[in-house]
Amino acid sequence: MAGHSKWANIQHRKSRQDEKRGKLFTRVIRELTVAARTGGGDPAMNPKLRLAMDKASDANMPKETVQRAIAKGVGGLEGDNFEEIRYEGYGIGGAAVIVDCLTDNRTRTVADVRHALSKHGGNLGTDGSVAFMFRHCGQIMFAPGTDEDAVMEIAIEAGAEDVLTDDEGGIEVLCAPADFSDLKAAFENAGLKPDVAEITMRPDNMVSLAGEDAARMQKLLDALENVDDVQQIYTNAEFDETV
Repeated sequence: MAGHSKWANIQHRKSRQDEKRGKLFTRVIRELTVAARTGGGDPAMNPKLRLAMDKASDANMPKETVQRAIAKGVGGLEGDNFEEIRYEGYGIGGAAVIVDCLTDNRTRTVADVRHALSKHGGNLGTDGSVAFMFRHCGQIMFAPGTDEDAVMEIAIEAGAEDVLTDDEGGIEVLCAPADFSDLKAAFENAGLKPDVAEITMRPDNMVSLAGEDAARMQKLLDALENVDDVQQIYTNAEFDETV
């Protein structure tokens, strides 16, 4: 557990993402389309599509837009043939970076990702070069002040793997990806709405950055966010200061 800065860093990440909401619809539409193409258009039978639909709902995406994206995926409408691809690399101070993309042109995407990394002091690695530092899991987080006993009780009953608290009182619940939807629903049915709920690549250990290094790392992450094909970025960088 990253202690005091765990909750602060996640809130910092969320605020940075909220500043870029202009790209959110595009990313969610792509995710809906690819999920439907690979697993079918029935969310009851397609967990990836369920997750994408949850993201669309959180973003207040119109239902017609959601259905159109799903129709593209299952072949009802013509659309670009996007594929999922992951890149791994390093940023400032040896911090690891994983970049998940949806692309219709691998050559363009790898060039854009490599450029964003190298321009800001990072470098692109090989497949598997940093993924071993992360845990693929469901992550559900509650703000400080949430009833820890209530969270713990539901988490145990719904099959969570771990419940952690940080120095600020934030509560983090971890689960296997396959159990994420049921666990999230269990909390919401009990009236406990998470502040963060996602399937993620959670770093096992953090790399703490401060001052100029923190500012440089944030510029690197912002550059990656601005790559059109990037869907999600994971890093073990932990910012000791607001950047």
